[in-house]
Amino acid sequence: MSRIGLKPIPVPDKVQVALNNSDVQVDGPKGSLNWELPEGINVTLEENALTVQRTSELKQYKALHGLARSLIANMVTGVSEGFEKKLRVVGTGYRAEVNRENNLVLDVGYSHSVTYSPPDGITLNVEPTETIDGQIHTPVVVSGIDKQLVGQVAASIRQIKKPEIYKPCKGIRYDGERVRDKEGKAAAG
Repeated sequence: MSRIGLKPIPVPDKVQVALNNSDVQVDGPKGSLNWELPEGINVTLEENALTVQRTSELKQYKALHGLARSLIANMVTGVSEGFEKKLRVVGTGYRAEVNRENNLVLDVGYSHSVTYSPPDGITLNVEPTETIDGQIHTPVVVSGIDKQLVGQVAASIRQIKKPEIYKPCKGIRYDGERVRDKEGKAAAG
């Protein structure tokens, strides 16, 4: 029995939910999202709460029950509050800025600047630099209404220059991520 799938999803007053056969449309102040339900999963709306049920006790429907509930709950949260992930560009001479076309321009130790164009529905913002433990950190905030897309964009930006494990003072990392300092080779003696 899916404990997550059985929880009802509260729908705030400012969010509208439309159910058409297997299509779920969620509209809110931040935007609109829709998702097609997998076969064997049903959703009902009763008194400002959505409930997700499965039509069978087969293993595949049990697996989809909690997943469908989580995805719909993320849609409701996304259109009402939104999601954001924070990255930190760390390193001497490393810079980040958002240009006029809303592209992220990164100077992270390559011979040229790297430009990242975000997909539709994603907003990139560069906050003022901070100095933490003598290192310059430039915060980059990725925000949007689709949780999966926000996470994917943040991972793609981090992939441009992953934190180095031998010199953990360089690279792009998630806010709060601890980079393990790995020792180099010992001198043969």
